[in-house]
Amino acid sequence: MTDQLDGSPIIDEVLGAAAAPLRVFHEKLEREGEPRGLIGPRDVDILWERHILNSAAVVPFILDALGVPDDENGEGRLNATGQLADVGSGGGFPGIIVAACLPKVSVSLIEPMERRVDWLSEVVHDLDLGNVRIVHARAEDAKKPGEGFDVVTCRAVAPMRKLAGFTMPLLRSGGRLVALKGRTAQDEIDKGMKMILRAKGRDPRVVDAPVAPGLESTHVVLVDKK
Repeated sequence: MTDQLDGSPIIDEVLGAAAAPLRVFHEKLEREGEPRGLIGPRDVDILWERHILNSAAVVPFILDALGVPDDENGEGRLNATGQLADVGSGGGFPGIIVAACLPKVSVSLIEPMERRVDWLSEVVHDLDLGNVRIVHARAEDAKKPGEGFDVVTCRAVAPMRKLAGFTMPLLRSGGRLVALKGRTAQDEIDKGMKMILRAKGRDPRVVDAPVAPGLESTHVVLVDKK
């Protein structure tokens, strides 16, 4: 089965310098993703759109949280620095994609399931991602004393009323949660507002996140830490 976007110029246009390592990731996902329970059978021919480019949609919002411009020549992406935690990394979405796109940002992939930790370790090795560490733990147990991340990312982990409780404590004061969400994102914020505020979240909002020219955009929830 061939991915619908294989050979498309969109891949290089959106991913820039990260396109090469993420092609290696794509090939590994095609071979092993479904048998290892990381993707569904219907995803195999739309891996670029559904998983990789969708995950890359958070990158401009991460750069904004780090105070770095997402310039056309890609220098911002190549030179941005900071501390980022990806919660519930699973198959590597969005954490692996973020690490490939932002090679000087220190990325901690937080994942409680051992078989997924094994997968992530293989991917980090295969893609030669020197800016990644893997944390085999639940998000509640992942933070070291005195540690605070600039950005926390996640995708399809939990509704906001639960997500706020275990992601916001990972952030430093002034840090930002960048969560990939579906069409019910605003409803999740409305239902989870009490928990968001209790977790020291501020100004929760839903933003439209472009994926690639001609492809449907996605939604990102942004929450700042007091």
